[in-house]
Amino acid sequence: MEKEFIPYEQALALKELGFDEECFWWYDFQKQLRKDIHGFNTNSKYFMGGSSCSAPLYQQAFRWFREKYNLKGHVEAVEYLDGTPNTYHWCIFNKYNSGYDQLTYEEAELACLKKLIEIIKNK
Repeated sequence: MEKEFIPYEQALALKELGFDEECFWWYDFQKQLRKDIHGFNTNSKYFMGGSSCSAPLYQQAFRWFREKYNLKGHVEAVEYLDGTPNTYHWCIFNKYNSGYDQLTYEEAELACLKKLIEIIKNK
C-alpha cells in the first residue's frame, strides 16, 4: 500500500508549495510513513512542523495541481509495433506538453510529479 503515497521528498516539496489537504498518512521527522489515527492530518504549522509533512496519494497530488494551478499531468503507455516492450511516458497539458519514455508506470508517474513541482517552483 505504501507505493500509493508520493515519496517523502516530493511530499515535503508540496508542503513548501502550500499543499494543505487532509491526508490519513504522514511522514515523521525521520521520513517514516505513519498512519494518522485521528484522521485530521494536514500540513498546517499547528500539526506539521519542520521536516514532518502529509503523505498524499499520487491522485491527491495530481488533483491538487489540476485544481490550484490548472496543470493536468498524466501517464500513458507507449506501444511499439515492432515487438519492443511497452514503456510509459508522462505528459503535462496546458502551457506545457512534455513526455519522456520511462520503464515502468510508476517511474513515469514520479517523473511527472517531479516536473509539476519544478514548474511551480520556477514560476
